[in-house]
Amino acid sequence: MPQIRSFIADDLVSVADMFHRVLRKKDGAATDDLTSYLRALFLDTSNTNPDICSKVYVLDDGRVSGFMGVLPMAMELNGRIINAAVCSSFVAEDRETDPFAGARLLREVLAGPQDLTFGETINDVSTEMWKTMRGHLLSTYSLDWLRILRPASLGAELAATRFSSAFRALTPLSMMIDRAISARGHGRALSYYASHPDKVDSFTDEEASDAEFAHLARELVGQFSLRPVWSEESLLTMLQHARRKRLHGEPVQRIVRARGGRAVGLFLYHGNPKGIGRTLQVMSLPGQEQIVIDRLIRNAYERGLVAIRGRTQPAILQAMIGKKCSFLHAASTIVHSRDAELIKSATDGKAFFNGFSGESWTRLIGDSFDQAGE
Repeated sequence: MPQIRSFIADDLVSVADMFHRVLRKKDGAATDDLTSYLRALFLDTSNTNPDICSKVYVLDDGRVSGFMGVLPMAMELNGRIINAAVCSSFVAEDRETDPFAGARLLREVLAGPQDLTFGETINDVSTEMWKTMRGHLLSTYSLDWLRILRPASLGAELAATRFSSAFRALTPLSMMIDRAISARGHGRALSYYASHPDKVDSFTDEEASDAEFAHLARELVGQFSLRPVWSEESLLTMLQHARRKRLHGEPVQRIVRARGGRAVGLFLYHGNPKGIGRTLQVMSLPGQEQIVIDRLIRNAYERGLVAIRGRTQPAILQAMIGKKCSFLHAASTIVHSRDAELIKSATDGKAFFNGFSGESWTRLIGDSFDQAGE
């Protein structure tokens, strides 16, 4: 009978090859870059709490046919230290012959010693499994927002991505159309972006070093009742991981400041000119969410992006009303705990989830692993 056990170094090659075939949909063996990254992410980091670890599904013949990645994370609730487990990538082969492998892996992870289990990239099928096991879907953390900046250019980019790169030959024409749309200035929702003088001009955004960004993030997260406990070292390490997302573009890491120099927020996104930016994290002082979002959108526009997207959090969602953003559901943020106080904090929107409090900072979200590791 198949068994579930902790992920160990001897499983690494099998799991990496499974990632390569099933998730990345490529033939052959995994690259050295992918294999070494899985080791660094799921084996080396587990030393912080060896009892909270990834799991593998092993068949009777000893073959590993399933994997659920788990990242241990220290959190705090009103001064109480919380041991959390972040459910990361799930991959399984032979789903037709053993359709319950995923459910068994999830049940094993949820039964672990952690106080709280959560994930932020959970698909629709896995969402139903979590609900069956008394997981709580957090709707205000589970939407993606999209701000269109150059509608014609966005159409050309989407066509090139989905159908053929030949559509990028239309870029000069689409840019002309976008300039014409912007010049009309009719204000139709979602149709264009134009920068107008307003309150946001009293603020600036400037490039931030990893140390500056980490220092401010650790300050801003303190406003949430349930929040990650980031050491300076751990957050700097996550920022290094987050830099390499070649499928998403170059990182843009900024701090937003008031006219007197006071830092009021930060944002980090990845994107290239003529492409779609993907926001990893937005944080602000209470009441400054709209300012930080406005600076983010303006920065993306000035860099030549055609659109910018990201994940919602309760305060950000409220601040985006009137920003000409559309919302869609791509993945869910779900929490599981036997502690009612933890669940209440999460469902009341008083917790900090997604981005650096999750798995989106890892290279598994947005990197190619087609080249040798650096």
